[in-house]
Amino acid sequence: MEKQTILAIVLSSLVIFGWFAIQPKLFPPSQAPETEQSSGAGQAGPPSPVASGGGGGAGGDSGSAADSVEGPPVRAVEAVTADAEAAPAEGRSSGDNGAQEEIPEPPAVPETEERILIDTELIRVALSSLGGDMVSYQLKEHDDKGELVEMILPARNEEGGFRESHAFTLAFGGPEAPPVRSYFQVSQPDPLTVEFTRDFTLTGSPGTFTLTKRYEFKPDEYMFQLTVSTKSSSAIAFNFNNAAYTLGFGPQIGPRFESLDQRYETRHYYTLINGKRREEKVGENSQKIIDSRFTWAGIAGKYFTAMVVPDGTLYGLAFSSKNEPGLPAASRFYLIRPAMDSAGSSDVFHFYLGPKNQENLGRYDTGNNGFKLRDLEFTKAASTSGFLSPLEALLKLLLQFFYRLIPNYGVAIILLTLLVKILLFPLTKKSSEMSVKMQALTPKIKELQEKYRDNPAKLNAEMGALYKKEGHNPLSGCLPLLIQMPILFAMYNLFNTHFDLRGAMFLPGWIPDLSLPESVWDFAHPLPLLGWTGLRLLPFIYLGSQLLYGLATRTPDQQGNPSMKMFMYAMPIMFFFILYNVPSGLLVFWIMSNLFTLVQQIILNKYLAAHRPVPAEPSKPPVIAPRRKKRR
Repeated sequence: MEKQTILAIVLSSLVIFGWFAIQPKLFPPSQAPETEQSSGAGQAGPPSPVASGGGGGAGGDSGSAADSVEGPPVRAVEAVTADAEAAPAEGRSSGDNGAQEEIPEPPAVPETEERILIDTELIRVALSSLGGDMVSYQLKEHDDKGELVEMILPARNEEGGFRESHAFTLAFGGPEAPPVRSYFQVSQPDPLTVEFTRDFTLTGSPGTFTLTKRYEFKPDEYMFQLTVSTKSSSAIAFNFNNAAYTLGFGPQIGPRFESLDQRYETRHYYTLINGKRREEKVGENSQKIIDSRFTWAGIAGKYFTAMVVPDGTLYGLAFSSKNEPGLPAASRFYLIRPAMDSAGSSDVFHFYLGPKNQENLGRYDTGNNGFKLRDLEFTKAASTSGFLSPLEALLKLLLQFFYRLIPNYGVAIILLTLLVKILLFPLTKKSSEMSVKMQALTPKIKELQEKYRDNPAKLNAEMGALYKKEGHNPLSGCLPLLIQMPILFAMYNLFNTHFDLRGAMFLPGWIPDLSLPESVWDFAHPLPLLGWTGLRLLPFIYLGSQLLYGLATRTPDQQGNPSMKMFMYAMPIMFFFILYNVPSGLLVFWIMSNLFTLVQQIILNKYLAAHRPVPAEPSKPPVIAPRRKKRR
């Protein structure tokens, strides 16, 4: 959870705990060679070698930790074109006998970009022959402000429009190397399989090799398979500063957002290493290299995620948040293929781009998917509560149960809150009883404090004796509240991140999406200092419910206490500002929790008034009769 979420939870815990505590007594670089780029209006000119000190990397990264990696001199790679001259006297070693053979004439290559569209039940994908990249990946069942959620987020251009992004780019070298921008030949063996092929040569080497990127999709999957293969007639050394190539995803996953904020959208970088999920900390506008072998890696937003499962090769991994022009933030990952000396290779990657929910991610734990993958533990990418995950999962099941009864998630939140309050009522009752009993002992406690104010050791001993005599544990009133804290944390996180709340309407015209703040009036400009973008009613209703609860539950001895007045008024006002922009589902839960607690307290007050113990009377000094004078 983000800092603001943790702050809100901790403060709310302190409010509840503090109330009952106070009441009785008064919270890489490979500077890879620059590959040939198409120039002109869709024409591919002949390539030219580029010096090893080429330009910036794929996405603008430079000066990363990978810069320290040393290797052999960088070799330039050229895309073979139809009008490229054949190497006259150069041959290629064939086999171990050292025989030379002439380089075969390269096939003709396309001169314009070709787009291939893939449309399945769940996704709509656009692939480009320029680099063999993916330029669009839309989720057909999920909405983003009237459009489909785009998992390859386009950036804004200088004219205010959008320029498309390229994902699954390939660069010869490390993450800093520029991606291939040559036109590839396209073939489509079947409607859901696309192959991009292009011949390349290494400058200063007789070697020519064929690079292929093959995409395979399934009808009902958010996952696809990408195979990157190279083939040549003899072994070629692919070594560009200790990397053969880098496969990059980015610059950002959707949906669109103004800024990364736990109330609206977040970004986390995850890996699964040795069966344990790790969150990798990537600083702002920086890059982090992961050297460990990983089962999967991914970038997770609040509701959607992009994940990769590599084959058995020991790939390097880099996460990057380096700035991208036209985007409020960038989130990328790079898969770095180790250097190799081979006549051919075939690397297989499985990518998941889709919703971050248990239903879809769980398919890759059970093997119930088109690729027959199992035991990937993808669901750990959707777990954000740590040790509270089982409790959150149970609450989610109950929420979904109430939704099936009444198909409105707002009503389901209210019913779940009511059920939790009913189940916790015995603990609330116990806590209130202990509080009342403590108040009954207050006179006796004050007497002991006055009597032994200069002797703390004796005071503690006498207090212990008093509690033992009365059969009272001063901590017993707090224990029920501590037991409720994990439930509060789990419910907070559930209503803040539960996928099904995204786009879920509660009240038409007022609360159209429980995952977003509601608004009855949008401001033309954000308010200075506060940054509010609209007038919201739920925070005011929350404030009223909190103040009403405080007034109804205060005791007579607290009415004239200045510190209690601060607690009763200042704390709700502070929380009003903290919770002003949180998702409306959270505030619905919080308001109903206050109202249900208020009703419980009214019932308890009537019960306790009838069973209130008699206050302990302070001990009085014994009355000694005056001694009679003896008669003489």
